[in-house]
Amino acid sequence: MALTRALDDATVVLTGASSGIGAATAYALAHRGAAVVLAARSAEALERVAARCRELGGRALVVPTDVTDPAAVERLAAEAAGEFGRIDAWVNNAAVGVAGLFDEIPLREFRRVLEVDLLGCVYGMRAALPYLDAAGGGVLVNNASVLAEVAMPYQSPYNTAKHAVRGLADTVRQELRVTGRGHISVCTVLPASIDTPFFRHAANHTGHELVPPPPVYPPEVAAETIVRVLRRPRREAYAGSAARLLGVQWRLAPALTERALGWYAHRAQLGAPGRRDSTGNVFAADAAGEREGGWHGRRRRLVRMTAALGLAAAGTAMGTAAARTIRSRTDR
Repeated sequence: MALTRALDDATVVLTGASSGIGAATAYALAHRGAAVVLAARSAEALERVAARCRELGGRALVVPTDVTDPAAVERLAAEAAGEFGRIDAWVNNAAVGVAGLFDEIPLREFRRVLEVDLLGCVYGMRAALPYLDAAGGGVLVNNASVLAEVAMPYQSPYNTAKHAVRGLADTVRQELRVTGRGHISVCTVLPASIDTPFFRHAANHTGHELVPPPPVYPPEVAAETIVRVLRRPRREAYAGSAARLLGVQWRLAPALTERALGWYAHRAQLGAPGRRDSTGNVFAADAAGEREGGWHGRRRRLVRMTAALGLAAAGTAMGTAAARTIRSRTDR
């Protein structure tokens, strides 16, 4: 079910709103007149985003929140409803990342990524559901990643969390339907590489600069996708054509795509060597209200490689299907 009221009369709670996709989504909603409740760890960055939202014509409430604290997330929901009277939509967007080999990433950091990226969604969904139900319906969006469907090396904590977020959304959607609460929609957004500060802020144990694998899309691509699913909910929505292509590849020829994507990501996401180990923003907030990460120079590079991977995957899938057909005819 879609929002029960127009966006210019809706209240939307948005976590991870202090930079990147969160800030871009806040601006997209404010431009349409929505009331946005902005949550993240950095109060100063949130105030910058809120000021811009008000300039764009929206209403904004800042509620500094650590999404790993369930009590804090419950307070976020209560403050949002207390300020604007109800909650019509909730967007779980907060995320952190750690890059490195699985057996070299400190377990403390691995655990923290799961706490933010997965349990943050759990706490957000649990806090949101009663308010969405009380409003007569609404939309709950989990901003995952194409890495909720595929996987790439050096991102094991993030891959794990995002795969789990996708499964969580599927489960809760089923439960809402069978318990008569189908007026609440649960949607998963799967962006490709997005030009945000995420890669600069991630903890890094690779020995290299961490960079987003091209093609890299502007944060507005993800923000507009989130706005679309708020207006017209759907189970899942890709943000960026490369994400959709990767999803198709993975389903058609998973083994080949896994190898090709591993090879590609190994080369495309590791930049200049000599980078010292860092915990990034995993434990300490460092957002500054910035939407972009400065990666626009990589937005359209290596698109041919992505397309080539798609053709290879499709070719393998067709070859597999043909082989099965021949084998079936031979066995008759």
